[in-house]
Amino acid sequence: MGQARELRQKFHDRYGGEARVFRAPGRVNLIGEHTDYNDGFVMPAAIGFDTWVAAAPRPDRRLLIYSENFSEEVEFDLDEASPQPRGHWSDYVRGVAVMLGRAGLRLSGANLWICGEVPIGSGLSSSAAVEVASGYALAGVTGLEVDPTELAQICRRAENEFVGARVGIMDQFVSVHGRAGHALLLDCRSLDYRLLPLPGGERLVICNTMVRHALAGGEYNRRREECEAGVRILAGKVPGVRALRDVTLADLENYGGDLPEVVFRRCRHVVTENARVLDAAAALERGDLGAFGQLMAASHRSLRDDYEVSSAELDLMVDLANKCAGVDGARMTGGGFGGCTINLVAAGAVAEFEREVSRGYERTAGRAPEIYVCTAAGGAGQVGEE
Repeated sequence: MGQARELRQKFHDRYGGEARVFRAPGRVNLIGEHTDYNDGFVMPAAIGFDTWVAAAPRPDRRLLIYSENFSEEVEFDLDEASPQPRGHWSDYVRGVAVMLGRAGLRLSGANLWICGEVPIGSGLSSSAAVEVASGYALAGVTGLEVDPTELAQICRRAENEFVGARVGIMDQFVSVHGRAGHALLLDCRSLDYRLLPLPGGERLVICNTMVRHALAGGEYNRRREECEAGVRILAGKVPGVRALRDVTLADLENYGGDLPEVVFRRCRHVVTENARVLDAAAALERGDLGAFGQLMAASHRSLRDDYEVSSAELDLMVDLANKCAGVDGARMTGGGFGGCTINLVAAGAVAEFEREVSRGYERTAGRAPEIYVCTAAGGAGQVGEE
């Protein structure tokens, strides 16, 4: 709660008046990578790194948005006829405002102070945390109630249609629906989900390679285009195929010869990854961490070899983790091309894990990693008065 008090004071010093405070968490994905935009299955957990927004209404229709992280303020008119992205951090906030308006929600103007704890470019979904926290703040200071799932969809549209990153629904969905101590098994087509308790003796240890990526850039969108190319071909062979979610491994084996070799491998990753997510949920529910860890390892190999979104640094980090005692699973997480790995580590082994991985990574990669020890956290919302 100290963070909210400090944020209110900073807001008051800059804008005057009292602010309401909202927060939204980043996330880590335990398994199910690049399946969300293929209508598939994912298993993320919200983590205790948040974006915080202090907000208060204005009497006009302008947004004043200050970023503490970038030490910069921008201003926008909500009545602008044809708002366009600027290729700037503020696009994530402005895009949400635009999409809320297009959803029929008339916003009031607002002053916003934003402070993000989620490491940027690390694959822990700093963008979704900004979107969701801003969405709650903009709706809240206008006096609007927004259904959490609807808000997640609006925030996804902001990133797809305004920012230009063709992400799936996973990041925004778990940011609003996360539950402390739980992972979330999400069907990205129906948006049905169920919560999966994580073993209390395990920690989610995230290792940041300190190599950054930009998801709005070409490689992420190219992977999505390759999946769509596979669907177009397979839909002509297999009845009922609308997305790779609808393709079985047998379908791929029977008709894969009609696909370009690269497209075949992209499709094989998605098809097998969907199966791994469902198997991983079953393993968690029966308390079989050994099986869960094997599925994480298979996921990393598939992302490395078939989807080709790993990197030398990510592979090194996974190799180092697998040599440590107390590690029940390790894999890259997020979009790839750098970023982080996720490791399931027994609580008593975490300190030694941190020492060994940090030492080995810095010796080989020539840079020090950042390591975050987390448990699964709760989803977004307003932060009350202390």
